[in-house]
Amino acid sequence: MHFKDSDYQVTINIPNRDSLMAEIARRFLRDNGFALATLNLDHLVKLRASSAFRVAYAAQDMVVADGNPLVWLSRLARDPVELIPGADLVIPLAELAASAKVSVALVGSTDAALAAAAADLKSRVPGLEIAVCISPPMGFDPTGPGGASVLAEVEASGARLAFLALGAPKQELLAARGRVATPKIGFASIGAGLDFLAGTQVRAPRIVRKLALEWLWRMLANPRRLVSRYAKCIAILPGHVRNAWQMRRG
Repeated sequence: MHFKDSDYQVTINIPNRDSLMAEIARRFLRDNGFALATLNLDHLVKLRASSAFRVAYAAQDMVVADGNPLVWLSRLARDPVELIPGADLVIPLAELAASAKVSVALVGSTDAALAAAAADLKSRVPGLEIAVCISPPMGFDPTGPGGASVLAEVEASGARLAFLALGAPKQELLAARGRVATPKIGFASIGAGLDFLAGTQVRAPRIVRKLALEWLWRMLANPRRLVSRYAKCIAILPGHVRNAWQMRRG
């Protein structure tokens, strides 16, 4: 499924979770790294505004749909994809890593949150090895010396899967850089996934997610930060609806 604008085109190239898990298992087996991005409407807004973000997205090996609007647009275009939120990938990817004897790195958030997330992951995934937890400082720049330092620390730890919980665009920028600097490591950008495990952020109840209302839950919890973000997301929807309809018509 393609999403395009005058400034960019990005493709969801992994349509469902089974395909994603199979591809990552193959890469673990072959000692190949990867960069996994979880696309949503906010990312499409940011792609319009940032050439660096567009370059980073072009470097991602795998892109999945992290947002119901993208799933609905894919159905309209008759090129359906499955909803795969980044937060829902942490446990399955950790289980896959444990079965492949691949150690993991946790990058992002705070030291306390990473410690709590690591404890939660180990309790849920027997045999999981967490090689390192890295909480970059305030103002962290993934394209500067700090980014190089984080990648070097992940590589030195022996981890071959890094969960990046830095938020967009920092996590995608670091993943793109890591594909070049550390080609045997897989980078999964999972947003607030580690904070949810740590309990430092509360995720919407399952019923709210099933009703596709998680965005409303989040906005009501933090209106000052999210009202303007969601307004920008809504503003770009008509153009993507038009593009999806054109794709449907062939």
